[in-house]
Amino acid sequence: MKKFIEIFTDGACSGNPGPGGWGAVLRFGAREKELCGGEEDTTNNRMELTAVIEALSALKEPCKVKLTTDSKYVCDAILKGWVYSWQNNGWRKADKKPALNVDLWEKLLPLLTTHEVEFCWVKGHAGHRENERCDALAVAFYKNLQK
Repeated sequence: MKKFIEIFTDGACSGNPGPGGWGAVLRFGAREKELCGGEEDTTNNRMELTAVIEALSALKEPCKVKLTTDSKYVCDAILKGWVYSWQNNGWRKADKKPALNVDLWEKLLPLLTTHEVEFCWVKGHAGHRENERCDALAVAFYKNLQK
């Protein structure tokens, strides 16, 4: 039986593009682990995706995961199947324009076959405790980059 892990993620950017950060909280039972990182020149969507990738990559074995994020970009791309259409169409969107962040989607898709992931969307900056915690990790990281 696979372990059940809760993951909460968020990305943040000062300017878009600009310095950005990502944060994640992984919970297994009563144990929690925080992860964060960032880049000097990035976008908010790249940081949202990176948070998900890094959190899933931190798992040491295939798990059942409930992943909560405030990113409609990430949730809609997965839950509405857009990313699979982009991939099947040579990383082109329905309007024939190139899909964005292909390098990150190519890292995420194999993780979604390794782990059984349920994506859950929450409204950002609305008092969701773990989402606020992830946002604080992300913002602190990119602010540290600006020093």
